[in-house]
Amino acid sequence: MKRNRKFAIAAVLTAAAVALAGCSSKGGAASSGSGAGGNAGTANTARIKIAMITHQSPGDTFWDIVRKGAEAAAAKDNVDLVYSSDPDGSKQATLVQNAIDQKVDGIAVTLSHPDALTGALAKANSAGIPEVGLNAGLDNWQQAGLMEYFGSDENVAGQAFGNRLNDVGAKHVLCVIQEQGNVSLETRCAGIKQAFKGNTEILYVNGQDQTATQSTVQAKLQQDPSIDFVATLAAPVALLAVHSVQDAGSSAKVATFDTSKALVAAIKSGSVQWAVDQQPYLQGYLAVDSLWLYKFNGNILGGGKATLTGPAFVDKSNIDAVAQFANNGTR
Repeated sequence: MKRNRKFAIAAVLTAAAVALAGCSSKGGAASSGSGAGGNAGTANTARIKIAMITHQSPGDTFWDIVRKGAEAAAAKDNVDLVYSSDPDGSKQATLVQNAIDQKVDGIAVTLSHPDALTGALAKANSAGIPEVGLNAGLDNWQQAGLMEYFGSDENVAGQAFGNRLNDVGAKHVLCVIQEQGNVSLETRCAGIKQAFKGNTEILYVNGQDQTATQSTVQAKLQQDPSIDFVATLAAPVALLAVHSVQDAGSSAKVATFDTSKALVAAIKSGSVQWAVDQQPYLQGYLAVDSLWLYKFNGNILGGGKATLTGPAFVDKSNIDAVAQFANNGTR
């Protein structure tokens, strides 16, 4: 499905401004936490329950940022937010069924393994529960029956990454996938391979085992000294790759997708060259806020198309502007 992405960020900021301008008055906070703060008040609409179900793996700090955005919207909108996650697609489907059984008022879900979720999402539709997608599933959300989608175009992001590798003169990139079969991660590496003029090599690791991940990348670098760039697909894996490069005695450089407070510091120090940011806080915020808008005003964002939250590069040229938000845990 081809789309024009040139003005994606501007469109996202416009959508965010509309969403952030929701009404406020007295009311209670979300049971899951107050998020990043800065809320002007709480909506005077009736309290509703929204389930957010992601493919978060243990220790992946990216999802802490998504959740903070979701919690901030929940606090503003008088929403009881129920967050749950599992990297296994079939177990994620079970979590969707649990949300249906709880008779939630809306479901926000990631589609990293869309085939595993089809049946459960159909049941939610049959039960009259509105659903939106976020983060993973750009090419699958409409087929899955979701109303809206908030995320980045991973193929476009991968191609942008590949073109940047061309610009810096890289010759051999190792693209490290920490979860085999995850459609978003596979698409990122495919985008790199499509745009990069050098050699792109895929390395699968177990992202849930940090020690094994670091040693696997290190062994590959020792085996093949021609690798001059390591592309990782998550901030925690990038930080592990930095140690892998050092321990292997390699001259390879590291760049990544996604950010975290520690990753921002690594860019400032120069140990990581850049990150492709998809604004996870915004994904979490818009997913919850959009369900509230639909529930109480029948609004649907995007006009039948995905609302893009990225991609955008974070590097030394703009790291100071990003760092102030990373210190709050929102970038």
